[in-house]
Amino acid sequence: QVQLVESGGGLVQPGGSLRLSCATSGIILRNRAVAWYRQAPGKQRELVASIGSGGSTYSADSVKGRFTISRDNAKNTVYLQMNSLKVEDTAVYYCNVPGSSAWGQGTQVTVSS
Repeated sequence: QVQLVESGGGLVQPGGSLRLSCATSGIILRNRAVAWYRQAPGKQRELVASIGSGGSTYSADSVKGRFTISRDNAKNTVYLQMNSLKVEDTAVYYCNVPGSSAWGQGTQVTVSS
């Protein structure tokens, strides 16, 4: 059974940084891709970034050059480093393993002055 626990969110000023963590269990992380999604109030959930089992990455145009996804297979954890945060990055951030229906509880990121 796949379980995902997101952490690291918080309140940050525009231009600031946060690092989100997605702790996984129930899977052999090195064999799986993992994706980060976000959902802002009144909007649909959107894909932010993903990382393949081989380390290839994808970032949405809205975060390209500011967000970096990485993984530590030994720690069963995937990270999302978010720099140069903007007010429009405010959302609940979730991680997901493609092919799995499991979602964590999410972590709130609020960017505000």
